[in-house]
Amino acid sequence: MKALLPNIWEWSWFSEEKQFNFNGHLLTVGEHRILVDPPPMNAKQMALARQGGPVDYIILTNRDHVREAGQLREEFQCTVMAPELDAPEMALTIDKTFKDGELLPGGIWVIQLAHQKSPGESALFLDTGKGILIVGDAIIAHPPGTLRLLPAEKYADIVQAREGLRRLLKYNFDSLLVGDGTSLVTGAKPVLDQMLAEA
Repeated sequence: MKALLPNIWEWSWFSEEKQFNFNGHLLTVGEHRILVDPPPMNAKQMALARQGGPVDYIILTNRDHVREAGQLREEFQCTVMAPELDAPEMALTIDKTFKDGELLPGGIWVIQLAHQKSPGESALFLDTGKGILIVGDAIIAHPPGTLRLLPAEKYADIVQAREGLRRLLKYNFDSLLVGDGTSLVTGAKPVLDQMLAEA
């Protein structure tokens, strides 16, 4: 588990199939300690996650990022939250759902993204001054330093999917933390702007 930013850590599990990392993020925000889209976590990572207090929430950004949420909910005795539109299609029973524009514990804003792989696909925004965005399947950051969408066949319409991401440019952010690939800790907004402009 590595520190990316103040009070934000990342741990990774390498996908042999995809040939890039699946990432989870541990946030300490206000009184809360939150895991986002958690991949497998080893004993050392669990011990690190417990330092500083109990984990009280797991937030999932889409229906396909359940990952290890079920096991970790039992481990930490915490609440699992997921997008309202995706929850019915998840294999895991969700404790609490959220929708676009909602303010989650710790001051995390939900940004639902239209025309993505799943109807509830959501980004999470932390207004920390420079700003931090956390995304699930909406954006893949691979190869490192670059951004892209999922393969076209994952969408009903990839052109509409790309347009749906333009909403993110309305937010002031410097960091883009990804569930898939290599997170951009600084300078992320111009990279996203360029990716969308090249379409």
